[in-house]
Amino acid sequence: MGEIDPAFVQEQEHRPKLSIIEAQGIPEIDLSPLFHHEAPNPSAIEGLVKEIGSACKEWGFFQVTNHGVPLSLRQKLEEASRLFFAQSLEEKKKVARDAISPNGYYDTEHTKNVRDWKEVFDFTCHDPTLVPVTSDEHDDRVTQWTNPTPQYPPQFRAIIEEYLQEIQKLAFKLLELIALSLGVEAKRFEEFFKDQTSLLRFNHYPPCPYPHLALGVGRHKDPGALTILAQDEVGGLEVRRKSDQEWVSVKPIPDAYSINVGDIIQVWSNDEYESVDHRVIVKEEKARFSIPFFFNPGHDAEIKPLKELINDQNPSKYKAYKWGKFLVSRTSSNFKKQDGENLQIYRYKIS
Repeated sequence: MGEIDPAFVQEQEHRPKLSIIEAQGIPEIDLSPLFHHEAPNPSAIEGLVKEIGSACKEWGFFQVTNHGVPLSLRQKLEEASRLFFAQSLEEKKKVARDAISPNGYYDTEHTKNVRDWKEVFDFTCHDPTLVPVTSDEHDDRVTQWTNPTPQYPPQFRAIIEEYLQEIQKLAFKLLELIALSLGVEAKRFEEFFKDQTSLLRFNHYPPCPYPHLALGVGRHKDPGALTILAQDEVGGLEVRRKSDQEWVSVKPIPDAYSINVGDIIQVWSNDEYESVDHRVIVKEEKARFSIPFFFNPGHDAEIKPLKELINDQNPSKYKAYKWGKFLVSRTSSNFKKQDGENLQIYRYKIS
């Protein structure tokens, strides 16, 4: 079987447990009241808002069904993803990321300075996407991230672009429900997403002979607003349960999406909602595929607690930061081992 490359080996305390605890009580939210009526039913919408609010507060994580994204489109995208990753490394590297743009294929991502057991293909929602050149707050220059076009499978790019249209509709609907659950106007967050930096990622986790030592993705919180995850039936996603800090396994629900609250919503809500720690364990015999959509604001969005939620009894818990600067800093730290931990929102916490 050979030796595992030490770059993949997790510290003892972060290795997956051999006995998996299946999560009980992860909220499963039926979004059909948003779609299946001529006119929305106010009491059904109110019920959804309550469900979303308590899911964000208690778990920072939930699953949605009847979400309006056509199943046939998702299946087409998942099939294209499998065909893309089944190619030779040489073929995949024809659309590899480079120093100018982090979009495209790569297989050396690091989380918390440990290499992930996976390969990915990244595609931004807007092509081109505007981002700062550096994370230096005094540097005003911007650059463009562009998407490569894989030659195989045929029509891959067209399928991705069609899917992005649909997944964005769902993202904005979820954002409205979250806004209402915080007691602010439904469209409150929309202004931040002009020129959004959102990203669709394709993950392939190959079988791993050392599932007790490596992780598909190490423990982390997502820095953006929301993550909308399509995952296959293999499973492997674990979240850290807030009630007891235990890692619990999320059982995939067919055709559902897993949603997790990101750091930006934690800041906007002034810690009313907290982003959730999660990771991916790998299997010895089975490959796993997943497709997360990272819903992120425009690069020049200033992120700070919403003024409607701040008062003398509940003062602001965060200093403002520029999303683009944060994004560029985090992106650069994903591709090579750092000397210290990558940028986290607690750096902006007001003590």
